[in-house]
Amino acid sequence: MSTDPQQAPVPPGRRDRKARRTREAMADAALRLALEHGPAALAVEQVTDAADVSRRTFSRYFASREDAVLDSLRADFARINERLAARPAAEAPVAAYRAAVTAWLHDGDHPAWHRRPGMRALFALIDEEPALTAAYRRIAVAEEELSIRLVAARLGLHPETDLRPAVAVGLGVTALHAATRTWVRDPAGDLPALIDRAFDLVAAEPPR
Repeated sequence: MSTDPQQAPVPPGRRDRKARRTREAMADAALRLALEHGPAALAVEQVTDAADVSRRTFSRYFASREDAVLDSLRADFARINERLAARPAAEAPVAAYRAAVTAWLHDGDHPAWHRRPGMRALFALIDEEPALTAAYRRIAVAEEELSIRLVAARLGLHPETDLRPAVAVGLGVTALHAATRTWVRDPAGDLPALIDRAFDLVAAEPPR
């Protein structure tokens, strides 16, 4: 007896790709609408209409409209952590984090912030809008916690009770955020060069 192809189960790989495309469609719509009209005027219904999905589908992926607007940044931090996890075990933690950020900057498949339109405007909105600020901090902290666990595993240390993984990751994250802040506020700024400079300053205490 033949099986109706419409009733056949969807292979996990294809299901995952479909879920990723659905999430990205909603995130892209939320970001575009927030940049066009401002995050305060953004309604979840606008996002679902633009992405042609239901409100229930939106709620399956995002806790708030702010989470949807910032989802591309969450994905960027996740990519940095993927590269951090792949760094050689013998590499010093801050050097490993720097190498992970550098690899993300030059990823040909997923353009980093300086190669995506609207990113400066998005970071400016994060600075201006309290709801976006809070959502961004929540996302950044969650990914930073994962970075700490990755570094702790590399060093064979406990991520909760040993300071060294948190300090190492904190230095790397501070360099990334400081460079990004300057890039957002300086139209002539070059993000990769600023990130290199920031990590150089981490390696050598800033001059007085």
